[in-house]
Amino acid sequence: MEAHQFEPLWTVNDVAIYLNVPVHTLYGWRTKNYGPPARRIGKHLRYLPSEVRSWFEHLLEEAA
Repeated sequence: MEAHQFEPLWTVNDVAIYLNVPVHTLYGWRTKNYGPPARRIGKHLRYLPSEVRSWFEHLLEEAA
């Protein structure tokens, strides 16, 4: 795959906006091993948009 085919990584703020939850909630979920998967790049958390969407869709399937 070429580099231009990848979506930019999301920040904690991006994910909080997408899920409509406070940033603090995302950090709390991480301490409980819950929430969308993130990767640490130095001191920063980054998310793959496709994994955030997949995590959210999985929640919808469980609720159905």
